[in-house]
Amino acid sequence: MKKIGRFHLITDTVIQSRFSHVELARMAIKGGADTIQYRSKSGSTREMIDAAIKIKAMCAEAGIPLIINDRVDVAIASGADGVHLGDDDFPIPLARKLLGPGAIIGGSAGNIDEALKCLNDGADYIGSGPVYGTKTKSDAGVAIGVESIRLISGKIPLPVVAIGGVTAGDVDELMAAGAHGVAVISAVCLSDDPEREARRFRNSMGF
Repeated sequence: MKKIGRFHLITDTVIQSRFSHVELARMAIKGGADTIQYRSKSGSTREMIDAAIKIKAMCAEAGIPLIINDRVDVAIASGADGVHLGDDDFPIPLARKLLGPGAIIGGSAGNIDEALKCLNDGADYIGSGPVYGTKTKSDAGVAIGVESIRLISGKIPLPVVAIGGVTAGDVDELMAAGAHGVAVISAVCLSDDPEREARRFRNSMGF
């Protein structure tokens, strides 16, 4: 059975430029993230592959999965453990054919219909949000709120990972609503000390 992490750190160099993707991954792993999602929206494919290979090595040493956002080709080239795909990204069924049954594939859902589609398409987990709103994704839509997490978690038999403006102080509320875990960008990537902030999340989640 695939192990879906509970604390996903999504790397980002658009909202900040102090730390590279590799540096953010390293600090987050030290702080206790149990999944790294590499999300790069700039640079060449070769640069993305090089960064993903470095992050994969760190994740492998720590015994945690590396998920690539959107880019199935980068996932294949770097030996990543899977991909996370939005509704306008690479189709989940086709990604499954290319990556195989052992790959971890996540799908994005902002409502129950999108969550059902992820389930029917063969996703292993659902990234649901934005829960509280987000500034890191211009097309993320309006905040769906904690009650949507409760609805999706109650009706969809897949792990639901809450994303979108999540802070360490929100963890208890989201877990009580049925979330399997959280995915974090700004709270860690914008911190002066990403390792310390990652540790705050890990401690809040109590695992």
